[in-house]
Amino acid sequence: MIMSLTACMAGFFLDFIFGDPVWLYHPVRFIGKGISIGERLLRKREQTGEQAKEGRLIAAGAILWVCIAGLSFLMPLGILILAQKLHPILRFVLETFWCYQIVAARSLCKESGRVYERLKEGDLPGARRAVSMIVGRDTENLSAEGVTKAAVETVAENTSDGVTAPLIYLMIGGAPLGFLYKAVNTMDSMLGYKNENYLFFGRIPAKMDDIFNYIPARITAWFMIAAAYIAGLDGRNARRIYRRDRRKHASPNAAQTEAVCAGALRVRLAGDAVYFGKVYKKEFIGDDLRPIEPEDIKRAGRLMYVTAFLLLVSLGTAKYVLAALI
Repeated sequence: MIMSLTACMAGFFLDFIFGDPVWLYHPVRFIGKGISIGERLLRKREQTGEQAKEGRLIAAGAILWVCIAGLSFLMPLGILILAQKLHPILRFVLETFWCYQIVAARSLCKESGRVYERLKEGDLPGARRAVSMIVGRDTENLSAEGVTKAAVETVAENTSDGVTAPLIYLMIGGAPLGFLYKAVNTMDSMLGYKNENYLFFGRIPAKMDDIFNYIPARITAWFMIAAAYIAGLDGRNARRIYRRDRRKHASPNAAQTEAVCAGALRVRLAGDAVYFGKVYKKEFIGDDLRPIEPEDIKRAGRLMYVTAFLLLVSLGTAKYVLAALI
């Protein structure tokens, strides 16, 4: 338990210093390939000349979820057990490196930073291209304000999905549980669309992502409120907007951290957005106390890092104390 926790903390700091090791094939890409292959095989089996029935598509999506989630947990667990038999240090090094790959804080800041740089240069087309790499909405017609808002919302939401939720699962169950979480998250991002192609096939992956993120999103929100005070933002307003707007999203989890961020920055986020050429109506989150500006992207990134450090230190200390008492 202590070795896995230490590996998790070491992996986080490696990500903080070096960022994502892009020179190496990322394990999540293997998960993505597995999802794509499994989807093709299951759809081919379920559709024999006529459209598959809704129930069969839901069942096929459930089978894919179980297979990908199971393999994503069991394969790294088996490799770590083998590494432990060879030498404990080998297991520690391997698990540390995997934890380093699973946490995506530096990558999130880097990608949103590209949006910030293009906006500061006055390059709106470049900013649109940069933000299109980190959001799912259509970006070709966004104004500078719309691009900024999209980038801030992404940093806010992914504070939980990409940073603190993986950290929580890593601290509970080491790299195997961390990879399980990444598999759940990846399946939702690839299959969890509410369109004709994925409404039924992606239903179970989308619901399971909601379940896996339910508690981490709420833990993260409260840590983020505390972090707002430390980061020099409006912690009091962050708490007020969180309590008021945390349910203003179709997802039960997405608005948790987005509401805190909107309050901390004293800006209004969300609202209608365009996906695949179709306008989706969304409620606003936060109050329009001041115009949003490119610097808010940097502020959101700072809030994300302070939140992650607070959570890492708090939960890490609690687990070390628990281990000592046991």
